[in-house]
Amino acid sequence: MKSQWNDADAKAAIAAYGPNEDLALRVYTTRLLGRDPKLVLHGGGNTSVKTTARELTGESVEVLCVKGSGWDMGNIEPPGLPAVRLAPLRRLRGLTRLSDEDMVNAQRGALLDANAPNPSVETLLHAFLPHTFVDHTHSTAVLALTDQPDGDKICAEVFGARAPLVPYIMPGFALALEAAAVSERNPEAEGLILLKHGIFSFGATAREAYERMIALVSLAEDRIARAGRKVFAAAPIPKTMLPVGVVAPILRGLVSHPIDANEGTYRRLVFEFRTGLAIRNYVDGADVGRYSQQGVVTPDHTIRTKNVPLIVPAPADAASFRAGAKEAVEGYVERYRAYVARHDGRRGPKKTPLDPYPRVILVPGLGLFGLGASKKDARVAADIAENTVAVVTDAEAMGRYTPVGEDHLFDVEYWSLEQAKLGKAAERPLARQVVVITGGGSGIGAATARAFAAAGAEVAVLDRDGANAVAVAKAVGGLGLACDVTEARAVETAFDRVCADFGGIDIVVSNAGAAWQGRIGEVDETVLRQSFELNFWAHQRVAQHAVRVMLAQGTGGCLLFNVSKQAVNPGADFGPYGLPKAATMFLARQYAVDYGAQGIRSNAVNADRINTGIFADGLLERRAQARGLTVEQYLRDGNLLKREVRAEDVAQAFVDLALARKSTGAVMTVDGGNIAAALR
Repeated sequence: MKSQWNDADAKAAIAAYGPNEDLALRVYTTRLLGRDPKLVLHGGGNTSVKTTARELTGESVEVLCVKGSGWDMGNIEPPGLPAVRLAPLRRLRGLTRLSDEDMVNAQRGALLDANAPNPSVETLLHAFLPHTFVDHTHSTAVLALTDQPDGDKICAEVFGARAPLVPYIMPGFALALEAAAVSERNPEAEGLILLKHGIFSFGATAREAYERMIALVSLAEDRIARAGRKVFAAAPIPKTMLPVGVVAPILRGLVSHPIDANEGTYRRLVFEFRTGLAIRNYVDGADVGRYSQQGVVTPDHTIRTKNVPLIVPAPADAASFRAGAKEAVEGYVERYRAYVARHDGRRGPKKTPLDPYPRVILVPGLGLFGLGASKKDARVAADIAENTVAVVTDAEAMGRYTPVGEDHLFDVEYWSLEQAKLGKAAERPLARQVVVITGGGSGIGAATARAFAAAGAEVAVLDRDGANAVAVAKAVGGLGLACDVTEARAVETAFDRVCADFGGIDIVVSNAGAAWQGRIGEVDETVLRQSFELNFWAHQRVAQHAVRVMLAQGTGGCLLFNVSKQAVNPGADFGPYGLPKAATMFLARQYAVDYGAQGIRSNAVNADRINTGIFADGLLERRAQARGLTVEQYLRDGNLLKREVRAEDVAQAFVDLALARKSTGAVMTVDGGNIAAALR
């Protein structure tokens, strides 16, 4: 491992975060550590600096600026290192015991700013050490050494007096006392190795503490390199495998569970797929059922991934895979509940059990999935799973992977101070759901993408113009794909890609369309066929693939179609547009009839005179000019309410229908009032 310290960048940090140079450099080196996944992942690790600050009275006081709980080291700012008065923290060392609640209260009480984030759960460890700068990471290389049956002996051999060993103790007051005692017995040490947990380094300057971390981790890497890379003996893998886009919805359905059967609501999870040589070497191993089930590489990871992953059979064909995966999920749930029963109440009051479903799934022959309440959470779980692959592979190359026992993991998984890192904000109404929007690159489709993202859904935007799709998706943190919905293969490919990316699909807004014109008795048949291809057949094609995925998941779903007032109230010279739209409205109702028993709802929006802000065909301008009106006047004056109807209004109607869990076969009108187009 090489030092990333750069004098120019360090000076820039001082200029940006001064005038306290120590704090500025603390931010700089914290970011250096946090941006290396071999050291820190997603809110893990912590750093501190002992410096001075001023009270409101102007009095200078010694403080510990320590990473705030939940802050990510990779992009930390000075507010992420709240200042805590050091003297009251040091006085706590005189106690023989201190509860977690009292520790948190004491730390918050010592904050210079009462509105600052909670200091790290390891604040007291930083405070009790005498060094100015203290760094803590969960280095993969160090964990590969410590997570061995004789990890203490290996670490003594590798680090010697430079980094003495601290036995495993759960983070908190007891660990802080022990680490301080070990440090005092070894005053020349450059750091500490926390058995089955991680590594600390320290120094008089930010650079010294940082570069000591790099040097100590390099010693661990050198030891691993001498052992060589581990190639696990492979289990037999079928020659023909189901693709990821087919496997993911099956798994996603199996790890979802009903919240309220009468409401048709499920607690779903979003997926993130990973593969590669290292991952395949790991998941395809004949002994994967042993080394993958020992527990997380450091207890800090358990709140993101649970203690062990789910292993499912290699997916050779859909029927046998579904049966085998179902059995594997049921077994996982049973084992998790037994694990909770074994440890709950052992050291304190009973806990409210967390959901028993996995957060990592290993699929021999394919790779692994990270699971989470959002795409972001799924990526975190997948990152940690990849990190686990690296640690376990290295550990097995040297000996036998042996992390901390499950009793300690339970204590951390159900520790309120760790669970607090995940946040407790109420979920938005469409959280955990995946929506696909066709024609989503502009106009109503783009507005719909924004509306569903605002409601908490994960969004996939499909559009013939791939650049537009990507741009809209990027703005809402979703997936953008080029897709011509008139091409059967393109639709199938796009839906499989969405499933591979998110795990499945819950809502589809079939929005793509265009308005062909012509007097019906004189229009060229080619025009009529083109209109039917986009305004009817494309909707059928999209709905078929949506239903394919929804049935594979077995958790219901929602189809939403963009029809038009032309489907109810035909206008002159608009037969080529209105005829397929009328067929699409009937199509929506047919899906409601045929798939209601499977919990799949099907509804439509009937819109008219919508201001999308895009009038490229000149139609609205021509109609408005013919009446001596502006486009806005034409749109507003053409309805009973005399209100302009915008793309955002149609988008909201789609969201409302997605949330209307007991409505199917419905057509919602969004036109400001047009009695001629009202349904009887």
